[in-house]
Amino acid sequence: MTKYKFEYIWQDGYDPIAHIRSKTTIKELNSFDGDVSSLGDWSFDGSSTRQAEGFYSDCILKPVRVYPDPGRKNAFIVLSEVFAPDGTPHVTNTRNLIDNEDQDDYWFGFEQEYVLMTDDGRPIGFPDGGYPEPQGPYYCAVGYHNIAGRNIIEEHLDTCLDAGLGISGINAEVMLGQWEFQCFGKGALRACDDLIVARYLLYRITEKYRVFAELHPKPIKGDWNGSGMHSNFSNSYIRETGGEEYIEALLAGFEPLHAEHLAEYGAHNEERLTGRHETASMEKFSFGVSNRGASLRIPIYTVEHGWKGYLEDRRPASNADPYRVAARIMKTVAMSHENAIKQ
Repeated sequence: MTKYKFEYIWQDGYDPIAHIRSKTTIKELNSFDGDVSSLGDWSFDGSSTRQAEGFYSDCILKPVRVYPDPGRKNAFIVLSEVFAPDGTPHVTNTRNLIDNEDQDDYWFGFEQEYVLMTDDGRPIGFPDGGYPEPQGPYYCAVGYHNIAGRNIIEEHLDTCLDAGLGISGINAEVMLGQWEFQCFGKGALRACDDLIVARYLLYRITEKYRVFAELHPKPIKGDWNGSGMHSNFSNSYIRETGGEEYIEALLAGFEPLHAEHLAEYGAHNEERLTGRHETASMEKFSFGVSNRGASLRIPIYTVEHGWKGYLEDRRPASNADPYRVAARIMKTVAMSHENAIKQ
C-alpha cells in the first residue's frame, strides 16, 4: 500500500477576483491510475473563503479532473467544482457556466500574461528607486539586462509539461519582469481547467522565490504595457468552413454585446483597454485582420488558410476567469452564427 497525496484545488468566493484555494488529503491505496471517478467528494469551511456563512459553513468539493503533481512525491492535483450542501452548483462555481453539450466542439488557447513582483510591489528587474529603460528591448528578449526571472519561468514550464497541461509556449513580454505562457485545449473545459492548474502551479512555485505572480491588468501605471489573457477560439465551423463573409459577419455580431463581454472579462480592465499599448479602447468595439489594436483580431493564419482557422478576442484581462470568458464567447458565437451563415 502507498500513501498518496491528493491536493484538491478550487476557486473561492472573493469578488471581483477569485483566489485559488487548496488542501491535501492522504489516501492509502495499492495504486492510483488517475481515474477521477474513484475519488470521493470532500468538504471545506466556506465561511473562510466567502462561500458560506459560519452558521452553515460546509461546502462540497466534487473532483472533475486529476493531474500528476510533479512537485511532490506520490501526489496528484485534483481540480474540483464547488457545490452547496444540497447538491446544487455553488453560485461561485463558474465552471458550471459552460454548456457541456457544446464544449467539446470548441478549442481555446489562452495567452496568460503576468508580472513577477517583489515584496516592495515592483516588477523584478526594476532598479531600486527607479525605472529601467523604456519598453522595447524586453519582448522575447535574451540577456541579463533585458530579462528577469527566467529561472522561475523555466521551472514553471517544466512543471506544467510534467503535469500534462496543454502548455504550448512561453515568452518574455513587453515590460521587464512581464511574462506569458500559452495554454491550449481541445474542448472548452479542458482548456480552462488546464489554465487554472497552470496558475496554481505558478503561484506555488513563486512562493519559494519570494516573488508574486501579479495578474492585475495594469500593475505599473504609466507608459508600460498592461497584462491580458488574449483568448483564441474556434469551433468546427470556424475551423473547417469559415469564409471571409462568414467570419466578418460573425464578428459583427459581437459588437452589440461588447458591454456584456467586458463585464465577464476581469476587474480593472478599464486601466488596460485604453486604445494604447496594443489594446483597443474599452469604449469602442472593433475587429480587423492582424490588428493587435482591435477588440478581436483575425489572425493572418486564418486569412491565409481560406478564412478558416481561429479568432482572437484581445479584450480579456490577465485576471479574467477563463470559464466566464469561454462561456460568454460560446454564447455569442451561437447567437451570431445563424445570421452569419446567411451572409
